[in-house]
Amino acid sequence: MPSSSKRPADESNDPSISPPPVKRRTQVQSNVTKSTVASFFTPTSQKPKSTTKVDWTQRSPHQGPATLLVGHYGTEDASSRRTRIAAFDLDGTLITTASGKKFSDDPSDWKWWNPSVPARLRSLHDDGFRVIIFSNQKGITLEYSSKNKGPKNPKRLPNWKQKVTALLTELDIPLSVYAATADDGFRKPCAGMWEVMCQDYKLDEKNIEKEESFFIGDAGGRIAKPASGKAKAVAKDFSCSDRNFAHNVGIRFETPEEFFLAQKPRDFLRDFDLSSYPHDGAINDIVFEKKYDTELVVFSGPPGAGKSTFFWRYLQPLGYVRVNQDELKTRDKCVKAAKEHLLQGHSVAIDNTNPDSDTRKIWVDLANTVGETAASKVTPRCIWFRTPISVAEHNNAVRYKNSALNPEARDLVPKLAFNSFSSRFREPNAAKEAFADVIPVDFEYRGSKEDFRIWSRYWA
Repeated sequence: MPSSSKRPADESNDPSISPPPVKRRTQVQSNVTKSTVASFFTPTSQKPKSTTKVDWTQRSPHQGPATLLVGHYGTEDASSRRTRIAAFDLDGTLITTASGKKFSDDPSDWKWWNPSVPARLRSLHDDGFRVIIFSNQKGITLEYSSKNKGPKNPKRLPNWKQKVTALLTELDIPLSVYAATADDGFRKPCAGMWEVMCQDYKLDEKNIEKEESFFIGDAGGRIAKPASGKAKAVAKDFSCSDRNFAHNVGIRFETPEEFFLAQKPRDFLRDFDLSSYPHDGAINDIVFEKKYDTELVVFSGPPGAGKSTFFWRYLQPLGYVRVNQDELKTRDKCVKAAKEHLLQGHSVAIDNTNPDSDTRKIWVDLANTVGETAASKVTPRCIWFRTPISVAEHNNAVRYKNSALNPEARDLVPKLAFNSFSSRFREPNAAKEAFADVIPVDFEYRGSKEDFRIWSRYWA
């Protein structure tokens, strides 16, 4: 198994290499009208006077509710083909709160992150860059639905629009802002907002000058810096999503301190480093054999470890029957189903997380009980999926945000489920738990090259 050790990196030795963009566009439902587009490219002198100067639209992924808010400010020559992208995060990068609060719903509670910011952005526009803002704004809900239960604060959306309108008006350059409001393919580090931007400006990935384009954000995965002499301690970044977003779209990344203040890069660390899991197209298959007439095989591993894929690929062809709590909903129903199959002489695989010995004992006891009355003995075995939690969380996001890799249409597993598994997990032990054997399975990508091009991007 490739190493998953976390070693600090800096801008000069970041081991990840931006992969070529996946040649498929995000399917977007748009309420953008021809008049909106025409308005964006109409000279100011020919446009009716507006109090906001921002054309707001909403976009939907596939057929769901709108989750992407888009604002176009100013006018631009329709013949302009700006192919160098200067992209920025918003909060903590271009602006911060004037009050010093971490978060604020007050539309007037903002100031530039540094006094140099507005002049720098105007200079970029004058130099021929297309200036864009990409921001995650999960605190805003555009449409409520059974699957999109955001915070019901009706003032948040108009207040946020008012704040953004004020800063765009002060900048007064043609600029678009994209705000992802849900945990879907629009949210950074996913490339959905970038793809919509390309559609809006009719830009082809091949025509964008990526060597000269860049993304600036404060979520760079920087590690904490202790106090030294007169220098104060610096906290670690809350996330690495901005750096990973730049990796996904294939452009340079810098932090606000590096870009606006010319500070030296700090060491950073990704929770999950894609470079630790290369794939050359070869599949190192696992050899699994059925050893006994009737078996009860207990899976143990976190959500997203690859348990179901393992079953379909290796156990189903051998005649095993799958019992899964996601489908049956309760453990009692799983026990009942497993018992019925075992009594019929079928070997069964328990495709659940089964993190500790107490949970696994339920299945060992079932095997022993059924074996006393069945035509043949039932032998309990265990397969231990040693997938790191960081990889499992990545798999979870990849599966949820890519329907082609989610044949069972599973929902996103919440972070709480991974934390719960980690706190309860105890390594399976064949002798102590009365398993015939415990088979360890290390994670290795075993899909196609095309699917790997999707998997090898950051999604969470």
